[in-house]
Amino acid sequence: MAIVKPSLAKGTRDFSPAEMEKRNYIFNTLKKVFMKYGYREIQTPSFENLSTLTGKYGDEGDKLIFKILNSGDYLSKAPADLLAEKAATKLIPHLSEKALRYDLTVPFARYVVMHQNDITLPFKRFQIQPVWRADRPQRGRYREFYQCDVDVVGSPSLLNEAEFILIYQEALSNLGLKDFTIKINNRKILSGIAEVLGKPELIIDMTVAIDKLDKIGLEGVNKELLERGFTQDDIATLKPIILLEGSTLEKLGQLKEILASSEVGLKGIQELEETFAYVAALDASAQVLTNFVELDITLARGLNYYTGCIFEVKTNEVAMGSIGGGGRYDDLTGMFGLKDLTGVGVSFGADRIYDVLLELDLYPKQQIAGTKLLIVNFEKALEAYTLPLLFALRQADIAVELYPSAVKLKKQMSYADAKAIPYVLLVGEEEAASGMLSLKNMDSGEQVKLSQEELIKHLK
Repeated sequence: MAIVKPSLAKGTRDFSPAEMEKRNYIFNTLKKVFMKYGYREIQTPSFENLSTLTGKYGDEGDKLIFKILNSGDYLSKAPADLLAEKAATKLIPHLSEKALRYDLTVPFARYVVMHQNDITLPFKRFQIQPVWRADRPQRGRYREFYQCDVDVVGSPSLLNEAEFILIYQEALSNLGLKDFTIKINNRKILSGIAEVLGKPELIIDMTVAIDKLDKIGLEGVNKELLERGFTQDDIATLKPIILLEGSTLEKLGQLKEILASSEVGLKGIQELEETFAYVAALDASAQVLTNFVELDITLARGLNYYTGCIFEVKTNEVAMGSIGGGGRYDDLTGMFGLKDLTGVGVSFGADRIYDVLLELDLYPKQQIAGTKLLIVNFEKALEAYTLPLLFALRQADIAVELYPSAVKLKKQMSYADAKAIPYVLLVGEEEAASGMLSLKNMDSGEQVKLSQEELIKHLK
């Protein structure tokens, strides 16, 4: 058999034990916060029926769905005329009935519809699983990556939006981040601005342009607006809105005057005021709104499906794109026939958060070392003594290993170093006879004699 040189599929990664410990630290920290707010975990299959995914992400998104070829002779059911034509796009439904999931949102919508008689509304779930996209791999963009979503469906209450602000603040603070901004806007305010300009049909064009303010500046935004059908008068009206300054309350006051003639715009302002009032009532420290929340009128993510509040989170400690985002949607399950079920959800960018914590050196040092103690293996005869000790230590929930063979001490110590094991236990004939075991601290080099009971207490 020919030897194949091992390689990774483009856009995928291996994760070492040390990397997995860091990733699990992030996931476990987030899960703990989610569960505290009443969210429960679900999982959906890695692949779905192709018909479930197709048509949900737009033409460009559909092209990025990884299709799975049917088992067996998948060409046998394909029409001969299409095979002769080599019409790949038309052939796909005949060759593939399944596909890897593109995101967690559409599978979640399918789950809710299929289990509508089993779940209790409002239904609060979180989901941390990989997704796949046939995108062009580049730095920071992968074909397989994890999404971390938390959503509630079946409740129109703005208490949910307020709690998502608090979830972001608590989760990111628990991960050690100190300086980050939770940006918030409302789709209805953007609709109101387009309405005041007399161009409600150009809302997407307007928001796509103003969303680029950070990247291309005001002049670049104005140029793009002109190209998209807006006039100089429109730009003059938009400028003070885009450049709103002051506190959140001051910005809302200015917006009320600007959008006084727009019913939908005023509704958006009212929703933000109610959300902020909930946050203020829930936050005894009165720090969240002041230190972490910013009303950003240029924020315009996901307008094809968001209908109310929109969120985006950025860290100010590292040069990085958004590390989270989400919003309110009014008809998530409508694509599967269950109409008018409102919901709101946010996501955490686990891969970007991983890089941020790495750059800021925020991972707990004990997280890196899985094994806390290595018992040195001196000789076969001493295993009869060390094996019950190994059992007792594990019963006490101490992560411990016995080196599996009696090789040179230097090799065993190198193994402890390579795995960043903080303690090594030396059990020779003298220790076995006296019951006083030699514990070496690998960091300081200090060595002490302890009984089994003292050893367990010391390591605990």
